[in-house]
Amino acid sequence: MARFRPTKLSSSCNRQSDRRLKSQNPTRSSSAQATNYQTPHEVQNPSLSPSAGSSDPPPIAAAMTHRKLGRNAAHRVSMLKTMVSQLVKHERIETTVAKAKEVRRLADNMVQLGKEGTLDAARRAAAFVRGDDVMHKLFTELAYRYKDRAGGYTRILRTRIRVGDAAPMAYIEFVDRENELREAKPARPQPPPRPMDPWARSKANQYWASPKDPPTPPSESEEQ
Repeated sequence: MARFRPTKLSSSCNRQSDRRLKSQNPTRSSSAQATNYQTPHEVQNPSLSPSAGSSDPPPIAAAMTHRKLGRNAAHRVSMLKTMVSQLVKHERIETTVAKAKEVRRLADNMVQLGKEGTLDAARRAAAFVRGDDVMHKLFTELAYRYKDRAGGYTRILRTRIRVGDAAPMAYIEFVDRENELREAKPARPQPPPRPMDPWARSKANQYWASPKDPPTPPSESEEQ
């Protein structure tokens, strides 16, 4: 069975296609000044395109919101789940600074879910942390400990340079606990609730207002 081998267009074929396109669009010059159409030459050579010499800056790629940590996605997520679970269980672990910064963000989110205490928060936390004892500690002990703290449940303390690869190491631990490495700053009070806008307040007052009592007729003593 003969295999199909694509052949390269010759220059004569390219010239014939240019003439055919020029006859269909006589206003288009050979320098390809149109903005939305490209000739076969421009497709093969992008530098010939009219937009190649434009002064517009190239689009900026979206910034990464996490560290890759030298691992693929599945390995990275599995490692972070284990590290967050061990941090909740032991309340202090030692790891590299890069991993500690990623664990801090996720551990604070888990504590926030424990403070919410709803069924949805429990399901979201159970999908991430590992172990029933870790789940119980999140929604009981840690939720009660940080009920007056609005954030910043963990701290990172740099410790040493690891021998072998010279990676900076650090402790990550929960604050406001016994035997912590450094005394925590006093917790700031919770932010006040945001006031309602006038329209929502008026609608709420209609639902919450007590029913009006019917007017009572005046008594005989009042009439006299």
